[in-house]
Amino acid sequence: MPVPPVIDIPVEIQAPFESSQSFDSSQLAIPLEFEGSVESFDPVARAADLAATLPRQWCGNYTSFESNSTVDVELTLTRLKPMGQMVDLRGEMRIGAISTPVQGNLNAKSDQLDLLPLSPDLTNDLEIGGRFLGLQAFSLAGWDAPRLTNPGGRLDLSRSCAVSESAPIRALW
Repeated sequence: MPVPPVIDIPVEIQAPFESSQSFDSSQLAIPLEFEGSVESFDPVARAADLAATLPRQWCGNYTSFESNSTVDVELTLTRLKPMGQMVDLRGEMRIGAISTPVQGNLNAKSDQLDLLPLSPDLTNDLEIGGRFLGLQAFSLAGWDAPRLTNPGGRLDLSRSCAVSESAPIRALW
């Protein structure tokens, strides 16, 4: 195969630069303004506010998707500590007749809740290693089981625990 000779050919083509727009230096002094709004939400301040104002007592029920059984649940928060945009949660949860310590996190920006029961003695529908995952804070959460064979369940909590007072007994005569 023949090798072409190496020849240094000078390229001296100069293209004239012509700007299609004229440059106006007075445009540099005009500040740039954006239309729209800037997010003024402060998740760190909201986390501190949630830690101070969040109710310490929550009541509701847990419904299993596997057995369709419903049990009463009572959550008592003993410690809420703001950590950046998160609120660190510690407390006790009574699920039916079983009581377990819990710990978790509440994201002040997205209202996402992660709540872990720490007791090894849970009901058949709740297993060690699972967690309650809420996308609307405490109002509605789902049980995220550690195994795929457990379909989970729904935890529905409300801010106030209704105190059941018996109706006064009236005499008929």
